[in-house]
Amino acid sequence: MNTASEVALAAAREKFFSGLDLPEGLVPAPILRSWQRCAEQGLDAGSAVLAEPMSAAELRGLHEQNETLRLLSRSELVSLRMEAKLTDSVVILTDAKGLVLDTAGSPEFAGRAAQVALRPGVAWSETSTGTNAIGTALAERRAIEVHGAEHFFEPHGILHCAASPIFDPYGKLAGVLDMSGHASAEHTHAMGLVRLAVEQIEHRFFNRAFEEMTVVRFHRSADLLGTAREGVLVFDGEKLVAGNRRALHLVGLDRKALRKATSEEIFAEAALAVDNGVLRSRNGERFFAAVTQPRATPLRVSGTIARDTRIRHDGPILSPEAKADLTKGIRLVNAEIPLLIAGETGAGKEVFARHLHAKTNRVGKPFIAINCAALPESLIEAELFGYEAGAFTGAKKSGARGLVQQAEGGILFLDEIGDMPLALQSRLLRVLQDKEVAPLGGGAPQKADFVPIAATNRDLQAMVEAGTFRADLYFRIAQYTITLQSLAERSDRPALIEALWSQVAQRHGKLPKPVLEQLAAYHWPGNFRELVGCLRAMAALNDPGEPITAASLPAMTEKPPEPSLPDGDIENITEVAMRRAIARHNGNLSAAARALGVDRSTLYRRYVWKQARA
Repeated sequence: MNTASEVALAAAREKFFSGLDLPEGLVPAPILRSWQRCAEQGLDAGSAVLAEPMSAAELRGLHEQNETLRLLSRSELVSLRMEAKLTDSVVILTDAKGLVLDTAGSPEFAGRAAQVALRPGVAWSETSTGTNAIGTALAERRAIEVHGAEHFFEPHGILHCAASPIFDPYGKLAGVLDMSGHASAEHTHAMGLVRLAVEQIEHRFFNRAFEEMTVVRFHRSADLLGTAREGVLVFDGEKLVAGNRRALHLVGLDRKALRKATSEEIFAEAALAVDNGVLRSRNGERFFAAVTQPRATPLRVSGTIARDTRIRHDGPILSPEAKADLTKGIRLVNAEIPLLIAGETGAGKEVFARHLHAKTNRVGKPFIAINCAALPESLIEAELFGYEAGAFTGAKKSGARGLVQQAEGGILFLDEIGDMPLALQSRLLRVLQDKEVAPLGGGAPQKADFVPIAATNRDLQAMVEAGTFRADLYFRIAQYTITLQSLAERSDRPALIEALWSQVAQRHGKLPKPVLEQLAAYHWPGNFRELVGCLRAMAALNDPGEPITAASLPAMTEKPPEPSLPDGDIENITEVAMRRAIARHNGNLSAAARALGVDRSTLYRRYVWKQARA
């Protein structure tokens, strides 16, 4: 804030506390509303702030009451700590009442902040501490910055604070994340950092507790699926029960819609049957989406129990090449040799791995699937390796077995291994090498009997060359690699589509030849997930016995014309062709190289390395 602004703010404070009306725009509206609330409560801006800290026992109780919030926020406090140190600031996490739970950041500023009661166990609600970013964010239910003299109490004028409320999946306030520093310093990025961190925390809430419900993850951009930028809605039957802010904004709703709106009011009929592909809202807007259906519970449609139409058969419909790979995979797993399954997103890597497990001598033992990209960094050791009683604040009194131990005697399936952060790869490597797990909290190492099967849609060899994936971990997990064909690469697409149709639409007849031909000609960028979603939609939109025509096909099956290559020199044409092939295969360099008929190292050298140097 510049000198002129500070002078104007000082004049505004004088007018307000003299009982005079302020001209519109002299003070930000949320700040003025907060001042008015504080004045109505009888707070005296010139008095000392009375902030009684909790006792140690009371603070421990507060931490226990908010153990989930603290666990989900820990990685954000860690990641923002360095930024806070660089800007001589502190990061603060509070509960839903504004009670400070944790702080991290600059030790020097933390000492000065403690002089104005900015420390654990102190309440920073408006009723306790006047206008401030934490309390006003709670009162306004929105992100807010409060600078210098905008604080109600004069002693707080040394602070610049940026805070955002944290909402749980049900739309209830869970807490606040705040970054506070000197009012005399620049804090250009504080609000942006806080908003991004809160988005990560709120997204992490959805990693648990919704196994028995339908979870819809969607966004206008396919690249943002699986990130904290995606929208997430949760349905109990057809009723909307939970959702994040991003999702509600994308479909034009607010938190008041939770427990009132239904899936049919939000999305086109039968859209929630799509596992991964295109999802359309009631107003026709198109989203890329992934849908997780309840575990072992019937689907609810229009208030009635409907037959669960998830595919059930003796195994995946394999190509001759995949059948040969399956035979090899069985022998390798029986010999306890780790496997890597490569393939594009939606190519059926986990389905293949589960089918393989059922054919090995480890059938009947656990198949534990871990999404390496979804594990919160701050919790990954506890999730994977378990912990002893009292290992950390919020730990269960009895401790917990990790996912690795839960796979005892069976298969540990490491999905999306290419998305595991580099810093975490060494921890996993140690367990794979030693086959020994040491729980957090000092427990004795325990032997572990499992066979690891990893899966990826990334080119791990290229990542090793680029230094973004550990070479030693790659050679540990990829002692044999099975590459699954994409749907576009399958030469048996007509027979494959007929087989899937017979499973998805058991009450319908065979697909007419023109429809089958059009389905087989489509390039299916979403692979089997997209195809199954399309077939389910066709089955839902056509009554049994009703003729299915080309007009019944979703618009996405219309094959787009292949754009022509640009005019110009051969180098430019080659680069464009490589870029298109890489995009068509979702960044999988091996698949792109096969499509182009060149060696993968050639593609890496001619395009990827050049782009990295550009």
